[in-house]
Amino acid sequence: MLEEVERWLSTRSWSVTDRPLHQILAAKQRTGQSVSVVLPALNEEETVGDIVAIIRHDLMQQVPLVDEIVVVDSGSTDRTSQVAAAAGATVVHRDRILPRVPTVPGKGEVLWRSLLVTRGDIVCFVDADLREFSSDFVSGIVGPLLTDPDVHLVKAMYDRPLGSAAGQGGRVTELMARPLLNMHWPQLAGFVQPLGGEYAARRSLLEQLPFPVGYGVELGMLVDALHLVGLDALAQVDVGVRKHRHQDGQALGRMAAAIYRTAQLRLARGHLIRPSLTQFERGEDGFEPRTYSVDTEERPPMVEIAEYQERTAA
Repeated sequence: MLEEVERWLSTRSWSVTDRPLHQILAAKQRTGQSVSVVLPALNEEETVGDIVAIIRHDLMQQVPLVDEIVVVDSGSTDRTSQVAAAAGATVVHRDRILPRVPTVPGKGEVLWRSLLVTRGDIVCFVDADLREFSSDFVSGIVGPLLTDPDVHLVKAMYDRPLGSAAGQGGRVTELMARPLLNMHWPQLAGFVQPLGGEYAARRSLLEQLPFPVGYGVELGMLVDALHLVGLDALAQVDVGVRKHRHQDGQALGRMAAAIYRTAQLRLARGHLIRPSLTQFERGEDGFEPRTYSVDTEERPPMVEIAEYQERTAA
């Protein structure tokens, strides 16, 4: 590990207990910064309501840390929108944000569009499939941004159990993302959960970043933020344990392909063919190929979008 990363681990890796809530609130009041929480959601009716309710109770009603909770529904066929609204979130459908730009499937697409329907100086992203959720996931990663003006992006770090096996979650992280980062961007080797969906950043940074539309968004954001603001502007906070719904091996393969493609584009920004990934499933006549396109599209920095410029000028 680079000496720079060892130093970073000692100065930019914290625990949620390092910043008591009263200290974070005092910094928020002193600086006047506002906080938005965004939950990208697709068919998460079983979990999204509890997450919204806990954030509202702990960080809006008990203490005034969060200013708005926005759930961006990316086309759910269940009751995700109704459950989220009943729990107190503002719910916006992905397709109603920036309608002149046709939507494409993908998590990064939703996160990018969320910048147009939130107002916070700090934007905190939280996945909508978390179970046994704690509001520490929000206060922990927002805290450094409110208390330290030199920090621009904070990732949550945590244990990720797989069933009853401790620490075995995050298979794509260990098999794809961590080797890529260590080999090509060794300054980012200190991130425990580089692909984690819980992170917060200053709007002033997010609006300057391109957003890969699919699963590559987290890796792309880390790499681009490193080049834009430098390693010392990035940080991570230990918030405990993250429990969520795990995907099957083939879905993880497609995720890994998108992440590799995101890395490839950042290593060579030239013209590349649109890639695909072929996987196999056993059918009546043996193994049958299934070919999927790999997400390659990226949205431009939001600060370049006319509607966003008009809103910020208003």
